[in-house]
Order: sequence, then structure tokens, then C-alpha cells
Amino acid sequence: MTQPLLKDICSQTAMLIRETGNFIAAELGKVDNEKIELKSLNSLVSYVDKTAEEMLVRGCAHIMPEAGFITEEETIAASADKEWRWIIDPLDGTTNFLHQLPFFSISVALQKDGKTVVGLVYEVNRQELFSAYLGGGCQLNGKVVKVSKTAALSDSLLATGFPYYDFEKTAAYLQLLGNLMPKTRGIRRLGSAALDLAYTACGRFDAFFEYSLSPWDVAAGAILVLEAGGLVSDFKGGDDYIFGKEILATNFLLKTEMDILMKIHFKP
Repeated sequence: MTQPLLKDICSQTAMLIRETGNFIAAELGKVDNEKIELKSLNSLVSYVDKTAEEMLVRGCAHIMPEAGFITEEETIAASADKEWRWIIDPLDGTTNFLHQLPFFSISVALQKDGKTVVGLVYEVNRQELFSAYLGGGCQLNGKVVKVSKTAALSDSLLATGFPYYDFEKTAAYLQLLGNLMPKTRGIRRLGSAALDLAYTACGRFDAFFEYSLSPWDVAAGAILVLEAGGLVSDFKGGDDYIFGKEILATNFLLKTEMDILMKIHFKP
């Protein structure tokens, strides 16, 4: 595994994602209610998600035929035990898309032996492509970006996601929000974890936290933050944030204070 190889994979995947994004953009506002399926509580899907995933799977299989897949819509059988595997969310923020709220994205990550080595998040409406590969830094439309340099929580803008199907930790979550509200410039809930992570990577947000997430929500965004100079962990400060269903991403300067708050409210 060399950086030139990863850079080439990243470049090929970027072209594929932009093509898929064009399809998604063309379908905005065209999905009738009868074409929307309810997968589980508050989890919606349409032909747009499935078609986009099929496009990505086909393209990624061409880029790296030996790789397996973990995908949200399961248009291909999961093969998580392979040395290389793609982790794909074809439309992160489906509810926003269906309500024509312009905050949704495509998220594609590539792992080798369980370690994410390539990650891309594409914001369809603004055509912003965030990309990173291991050791190569993080870029937004080809320009290097870094996490913010905000050192004080009082100067920070945070992002999160509200629980929408797993309400077990709601009380702790609301207490944490109550603690953070007077200490920050604001907290945003926009509806796409992949984009929240991408925005943290480029300094628009200073930190992001959420629980009840899936690997396809965070795998690509996490490497963006890391390659942009930020830090990523689970709520306990460990590294089980891709499959552990909880994530905290920060710039380097806010990590300690955010860690303390997460451990206070989300006790093991």
C-alpha cells in the first residue's frame, strides 16, 4: 500500500462520486410519497438511494475488484471479512433530500485490514468534494483544508445529531446539550453525519458528536478529520468510533474539554 496507489484510488473514486451526485441532484423533488419506503422507525429510503448505491458499487468494484463491501442499502451482499473493503452511504441525509432540504451527501470510504485509508464525502448541492487518503492530508475541491484553531469552547460552533430511533440515551444527551448551550456560540443539527465530519475537517465546525451511528455514516468523514489535523474517538476516548455507534470529532485544542464533558454525561 503506497501513497501513489491511494492517491490514484482517491482520484478515481472522486470522479465516480461526482457522477453519482449528478444523478442524485437530477432527482431532487421528483420522488413521490408512494415511492418512499420505511425501513425502520424514521429511516426512509427511495429508488434514489438504491440506484445511487448501485452506481457506486459498480464503480468501486471496477476501481478495486478484490475489495468487499459494507453498504447502507445492501444492494450487494456484505463481505466485511476481506482485506480491502468499501464502506458506502449513497445518500447520507435521505430525509433532508426527500423534504428538499439542501444538506445531504455521498460518503465512500476504503479500508485495508480494518483501517480506513481513503475517504470522500460529497455535498451534492454545493458540489463540494472533501477527500483524503492516509498520509495525504485533507482537501476540499483540490485545496488543502485544516481543522479550526479555536481554543476556547466559548468561541466554538458545534454540530450534533438528534436521536431519531434509539432513545435510550436521550436523558444524558439532553443534559449534555444543556451543559454546552451556554458555553458555546451555538450547536447545529443539520442531518448528515458525514457532512458534519467534513465540515469539522475544514474548520466550519469546531467539534461534532453523535450516537447511534452506522459505519457508513462516519468511516469517510473520520479520516477527513484525522488527515486535517483533528482527533476522533468514541465517547470514552477510545478508538471504537466506526462500529461502536458513537463518535466525537474535534480540533486538537478542544479535545480535552470535550472528552471530559462526554465522559461526565455518557458514563460507561
